[in-house]
Amino acid sequence: MEIAKLQFITNYLSDKSHIDQIKAVVESGVKWVQYRPKDTDKITILSEGKEIASFCKQHSVKFIMNDSVDIAMQLDADGVHLGKEDISIREARKILGDDKIIGGTSNTEDDIIELINQGVNYVGLGPYKFTETKKNLSPILGLKGYEEIIKALNSKNISIPIIAIGGIKSEDIMDLVNTGVHGIAISSLISDAADIHKKTTALLKLF
Repeated sequence: MEIAKLQFITNYLSDKSHIDQIKAVVESGVKWVQYRPKDTDKITILSEGKEIASFCKQHSVKFIMNDSVDIAMQLDADGVHLGKEDISIREARKILGDDKIIGGTSNTEDDIIELINQGVNYVGLGPYKFTETKKNLSPILGLKGYEEIIKALNSKNISIPIIAIGGIKSEDIMDLVNTGVHGIAISSLISDAADIHKKTTALLKLF
């Protein structure tokens, strides 16, 4: 199961809908998107989600649903990303089966090991910096935090795709990649850009 090195996570914006954001990044070459509709009613999520799911299938793009296993199933998403307050990875795996992608959120080495034991496919490790797109932030890791965690995992021969996330800017990406993380998850850096196509194309070139 290939885990993309650049993952885009949608953001709530008054002038760019989730589907508009996804269409723009996919047209620019992104192959992995996560739909994160916070504080939105289920009817709206399902309606918008169906459009996103159809678009992603047409363009062979991995479609990951944020937080909700139930909605991921209804939309036949490729997978789900679960936070620390969501249903456990183990329970999600029982429901979704082995063919679906399940990602989990972590902040420490112990978090990562626990997620692996529960059957996760990849781990979102963060936050790198402060970010306004995420409520109830875990302790900020910074570059040193990533270096220490990756080094500790390597010393134990623990291997899982680690995706850095949280307030990442263009100038941070190469430093993060050099720590040994598998990839980067981006939200506002792309969604807030005046020209999403231009910003996305520039970021993809870094990989």
